Amino acid sequence: MDIEERLREAELEIADRRPEHQISPTLDRIATLTSMLGDPQRAYQVIHVTGTNGKTSMTRMIDSLLRERGLRTGRFTSPHLVSMRERICVDGVPLDAERFVEIYEELLPLIQLTDDRQSAPLSFFEVLTGMAFAAFADAPVDVAVIEVGMGGRWDATNVADGAIAVIGPVAMDHTQWLGDTIEAIASEKAGIIKPGAVAILAQQPQVAAAEVVLEHAAAVGATVAREGIEFGVLGREMAVGGQSLTLRGLRGTYDEVYLPLFGAYQAGNAACALAAVEAFAGVAQVIATDSGSLELGPGLNSAGLDTDLVRDGFGKASSPGRLEILRRSPTVIADSSHNPAGMAATIEALHESFRFTRLIGVLAVAADKDVTGVLEDLEPVLSHIVVSGNSSPRSMLAAQLGELAIEVFGEDRVIVRDRLDDAIEAAVGLADESAGPDDIPGGNAVLVTGSVVTAGDARALLAPGRAADGDVPPPPGTPSRHSFTVGDLS
Repeated sequence: MDIEERLREAELEIADRRPEHQISPTLDRIATLTSMLGDPQRAYQVIHVTGTNGKTSMTRMIDSLLRERGLRTGRFTSPHLVSMRERICVDGVPLDAERFVEIYEELLPLIQLTDDRQSAPLSFFEVLTGMAFAAFADAPVDVAVIEVGMGGRWDATNVADGAIAVIGPVAMDHTQWLGDTIEAIASEKAGIIKPGAVAILAQQPQVAAAEVVLEHAAAVGATVAREGIEFGVLGREMAVGGQSLTLRGLRGTYDEVYLPLFGAYQAGNAACALAAVEAFAGVAQVIATDSGSLELGPGLNSAGLDTDLVRDGFGKASSPGRLEILRRSPTVIADSSHNPAGMAATIEALHESFRFTRLIGVLAVAADKDVTGVLEDLEPVLSHIVVSGNSSPRSMLAAQLGELAIEVFGEDRVIVRDRLDDAIEAAVGLADESAGPDDIPGGNAVLVTGSVVTAGDARALLAPGRAADGDVPPPPGTPSRHSFTVGDLS
């Protein structure tokens, strides 16, 4: 059998399991699997990353900085844009088709044995988590940067004990599984902070979330470093293709750091990534005193990271599907924002980094999200919105989304298209038509957003030859999520 055909079969078999958003709050299944594997997650150091928004970007930045320091890294992120292989990377490169299939087939007997021993079979996400842990141990890697799938406390990744736990901004999302208050959601995410760990805490939109995380850290004897207090962004300026930052780390200030990503939120993600790598490197252990100052931990030095290393690491960072320009004339941007907090940050970054005369939106979103909240964020900045569906089974039907959009935008500003390729084509047409003789050239643009799946589908349609992971191009025949095809939209 051809390896690409076997890869497609393996991906379909994994995808046929209980989906990652249908959680069952227990670590028993994944613990059974990893125990039979010899607990590979204990074969290397772990940096564990959670939060409502920004997890993937922070994970990728941490990975880039660690690799710049000469460490061999594993990186586990979710969800994927095009292929499942993107989720499991060694030294920044997704597992190739042959290795992905090999790991899956090696684990399959133990996966089946675990299924037989548990009241419910392993989920899609649990299988991939086990595969990632095994792949990293086999590589072997020096450190694995692991992104939580959902929440933290009961997430399958939490069988690993992170020496560093990174908590990104916490907002309302996945309320049907994580709780309907910010305190409940923060409590779930704080569950990745283990005894003796260093917790890197991003600036929180709501004080209540920070309080919950700090209480948990104190209860387990973890050390905490907080964005805006112990570390943070001292300055930022717009630059071509991104921004130039001055970052204060735990033990040093780093200037002229070019980050090829847009938005204040990405600058905050960079500050958290820097602090995580400093803490991991043993640069500083952060200890709060009565005066609010910091002291060095035993046996640690006061030197920061090499500034050129930090500049190079951030300069090579990427985050596909996050305000990513897919084409020009008109400009089409894909973004994976999927909840009101994320969308608000995206809009702020758009205003700051681009000067569009008119912006047309294409929205495809999961039915279990706060869709009205997302639409309300978009309404002031879009001239029109084209609503559609994406290739996920969780996608809200275009007709239903259209009804919600009309309530927010009014009937004259809403277009409904069942297929995403048709929706993008309609939006591009609107952008072209709206360009009048007095308009600034390139002043009209299209924003395709609402989900990581939507961003991935847009990438597959408009930039099929571009690297799925942002590091290496996908091999020929790599299967994508979507089942539709599209003509040339350029």
